Amino acid sequence: MTLAVINSVNFESRPAAVLFDLDNTLYPYGPADEAGMKSVVKKAATKLGTDSAEFKDVFARARDDVKQQLGNLASSHSRLLYFQRTLELLGLRSQVLLSLEFEQTYWRSFLSAMTLREGVREFLDLLARASIPKVVVTDLTSQIQFRKLLFLDLDQRFEYVVTSEESGADKPDSAGFELAMKKLSLGTEPVWMIGDNYLSDLVGAKSAIGATTIGLRSDVEDRSSDDYVDATFDSFIELEHLVIDRGWNKQIN
Repeated sequence: MTLAVINSVNFESRPAAVLFDLDNTLYPYGPADEAGMKSVVKKAATKLGTDSAEFKDVFARARDDVKQQLGNLASSHSRLLYFQRTLELLGLRSQVLLSLEFEQTYWRSFLSAMTLREGVREFLDLLARASIPKVVVTDLTSQIQFRKLLFLDLDQRFEYVVTSEESGADKPDSAGFELAMKKLSLGTEPVWMIGDNYLSDLVGAKSAIGATTIGLRSDVEDRSSDDYVDATFDSFIELEHLVIDRGWNKQIN
């Protein structure tokens, strides 16, 4: 499929910057998460004698407990807290060493399984040549998000990174988007927000800073007729062609 521009008026001018979500936008999240959990479940079977179904069920309850306890904070995504609570729900109390071991196992396998979506690196390089700044605006804690960028070889391709740990709240809260604009020293200049989550990325960015919003079609297709989605796409190659077709790939002196 091709890029679907819904609100063409928002693509009449060159973006002053482009904001990107990280998880499930620059890479598919599902396969990486599956690889991480598979490794932990295997280790739990060895260490605790739990079967796969039991461990996954308790883990899901533990994750819900942590999220309910912490709310809209970066720490609500902490795998360390999820595994600590899992062990507690299994009647083992707070097993500090094992909680850390499970967390490290999860992220080691997760990071190894990550793969960039088609055209991401080329699109980022095109924006760099055109002197259009790029910012990651992402939930979760800074350490693991920085590690993801390193593993994906993207750490040198963004001018700034904003995590919800730094801003103080997960998306769709306005804090992360506003902090990105502050780092860019931008006011009301037009910016793009590219993401996969309708509420967190698109509604959040549109409401907070009036961004032109571009969503992965697989995740936002059923929302593609409302005011919060300006375009949908399947591949970053389509966004590269959009910039080139508009003549925005040329550096401004």
